[in-house]
This record gives sequence, structure tokens and C-alpha cells, in this order.
Amino acid sequence: MQSAIPPTDTEDAEEGTPVSVKIRQRLQAARKRFLSNDNIAEFVTPVELEQLLDEVTDKMQGVLDSLVIDTANDHNTDNTARRVAKMYLNEVFRGRYVKAPSITEFPNVGHLNELMIVGPITVRSACSHHFCPVIGKVWIGVMPNEHTNVIGLSKYARLAEWVMGRPQIQEEAVLQLADLIQEKTQPDGLAIVMEATHYCMAWRGVKDMDSKMINSVMRGVFLKDPNLRREFLSLIPRKG
Repeated sequence: MQSAIPPTDTEDAEEGTPVSVKIRQRLQAARKRFLSNDNIAEFVTPVELEQLLDEVTDKMQGVLDSLVIDTANDHNTDNTARRVAKMYLNEVFRGRYVKAPSITEFPNVGHLNELMIVGPITVRSACSHHFCPVIGKVWIGVMPNEHTNVIGLSKYARLAEWVMGRPQIQEEAVLQLADLIQEKTQPDGLAIVMEATHYCMAWRGVKDMDSKMINSVMRGVFLKDPNLRREFLSLIPRKG
């Protein structure tokens, strides 16, 4: 797979075109989705990411101006536009613009076939409705077979971080993570539970600081075997 689709002659000729427009046109020409929780790393070059940072900075400055904030004379916000742009592109939404982390897979030489649970993995995202933080924990249960690929425990956290590093809704984020782990490991069963606080509900709206959202995905033997499902859920050391 290419790291990025090279710019077309038309793109090179349009020097004044914003880099976001070039990337968007490239995605549309390839008939690829670019929703908030999609990864578009294949269509963006490292140089374009730097250019995108400049563009988002300019747009963010426009937002601050429209909020009637005197950034020219306010020492607290004179560089806020750049900081916010860097936060979005290089940190909280980084999972949209970089490739999946490299994961080394090993054969199941020991023929492991017992329940394995990883977690709690702390995850951080932002809701795609209000761009408010979503902070929570994920537990992953895997039922391997002799053909299952084994990956290091830290790699589950890296995959979760990559998926969550995009504007998400929790239900879709857990499905994306399940698809990714299933593709990488090919287990007999996969179970994921996520519990998170959504600041679009705690910081605004009803301003309820105590509510959490819990959802799960069960696949393979976890879906078919209620005893295995109960064992997995009973072993999750959730509080409250």
C-alpha cells in the first residue's frame, strides 16, 4: 500500500489552492470516505501535514476573531490558534493522519487456548458532535486458537490509542477497535468493553459529572457461549 497518493499535475498547477482542498479532491477522486473517524493517512504526505497545520492555525484564528477575542493584546490567547491546531493534528486527532502502529505478530507456538484479558487500557478521544473529551477505559478479552497470531500486550494499547485518536462516538469506536484486533489476531472469540465519561454531557448540556457510558462488542465464542461471556465480564475489575 502506498504511503500517500502523489499529487496530480492539476494539483501542482494550483499553487494557491488550500492543502485541505487538494487532499479532499484526492480522496474524492479515489472514492474514499473521509468521515470524522476515518483514517486518511494514505492520502496525506508529511509535507502536507505541516501545510495543514498552517491552514488550521489560520482558520482557528478566524474562530477566535469571530468570538471577539483580542488575541493581539491578550497575552493568554496570542498563540492559542497555533496551539489548538497542533493539538488537533498532532495529538487528539492524530489517529486520522498517521498509519496504524507497526504490530509484530507471532505464531501461537504454545497452542494457547485459554481466555486472555488485557486492561484496563486508558483511552482518550473526543466526541464527534461537540469535540469535547471522551475519557475512559477499555478491557479486551481474546480466546485464541492454535492459528491465532499473538501480539504483545502493549500493542493492544497502541491500537486502541490509534483508533480513539479521532473524533468518535463510543459505539463506533469500539466496533473499529474490534475489527482491527480481529484482523490482526484471528481469534476464536473477541470481547471488548468500554466505559467512558463524555464531557459533552459533563461540561455542557445537562452537566452531569457522574454519568458514564458502557458498551461492549462480543464476537465468536463470546457471543455463542454465555458461560465464557460471564467469565469475561466477572473478571473485569470495574469500580462503581
